[in-house]
Amino acid sequence: MLYSFSSPFPSAAPLAITGLLLGGLALTGCSPRPEGGAGAGGSDAPQELLLVSYAVTKGAYDRILPKFEADWKARTGQTINVKTSYGGSGSQTRAIIDGLDADVATLALAGDVLKLQAAGLVQPGWEKELPDGSMITNSVVAFITRDGNPKGVQSWADLTKPGVTLVTANPKTSGGARWNFLGLWGSISQTGGSEAQARAYVSSVYRNVDNLPKDAREASDVFLKRGQGDVLLNYENEAILAKRSGDLKAPFIVPEVNIRIEGPVTVIDRNVDRKGTRKAAEALAAFLQSEPAQEIFAEEGFRPVSPGVWSRVKGRFAPVRQLFSAGDFGGWDKINATFFGKDGVWDQLFSSSR
Repeated sequence: MLYSFSSPFPSAAPLAITGLLLGGLALTGCSPRPEGGAGAGGSDAPQELLLVSYAVTKGAYDRILPKFEADWKARTGQTINVKTSYGGSGSQTRAIIDGLDADVATLALAGDVLKLQAAGLVQPGWEKELPDGSMITNSVVAFITRDGNPKGVQSWADLTKPGVTLVTANPKTSGGARWNFLGLWGSISQTGGSEAQARAYVSSVYRNVDNLPKDAREASDVFLKRGQGDVLLNYENEAILAKRSGDLKAPFIVPEVNIRIEGPVTVIDRNVDRKGTRKAAEALAAFLQSEPAQEIFAEEGFRPVSPGVWSRVKGRFAPVRQLFSAGDFGGWDKINATFFGKDGVWDQLFSSSR
């Protein structure tokens, strides 16, 4: 489906968040020292958090985090500063495991949070800490073509056309690239095709890939600013951003059979318990599901998880006839092992397509 996104958006709803989000969160686990803040021991000393996220979320957090900081100050009397780090989701996950002192992580897929859990940084059951499996955004895969779509790409099947060159990020470093991979695979396996047919199709697509940038934002730059490739596979929100910035003039394509791209949030348990920042970190994680934050995510091109916000903004987004999800592949433990683990399907296909 061709889809053209326009702006401006309606302004975000007034900031309103329940005491559950900021004032009444139950602590899980013990901190080695008291937490700062007027609500935790009477101190109004400033507190600092580090939010680690994937590259394409920066525009949203540039707007969301000041609202959280202001609301925290109003409720607790404490000044809080949220620092940020952005990069490919896989690279950010590895950085946290290697010692990046994150309090909260909002990664591109639950599979990366499971790696943090396996490393002992996140406690099991993290997905039950918030509604919707602790997801804060949804998206789908979009195709961005050159002006006029000279190669006539309209569907997943068209990506294997001779002479069509593609740009998609590298699944080894980018969460968005893993979603692209699952979108490609599922376009066959979730529509009646066999595993062998899916493997053959995906292998053919990657033979047409011209560049494998490290993350979704770099993939956009490679295609839109460096002029490489005929088609870019990327998040729908990246296509929306390119339209709004003027880098993309033509409508983009959202396949009507697509994958629901789910973005999770998690508190980094080991770090917050050591630093004494659990209460503030949990409040930030909860705030990302609040209506004010969800409104901003929607304005930045993400599909909100809040039913109320989605009901108000869904007309801005391309309709999708069939959505499949990571659960249809057996969940991220299985996906990571089968597709992206050492000698998994991606390694096999990449070696055979080069």
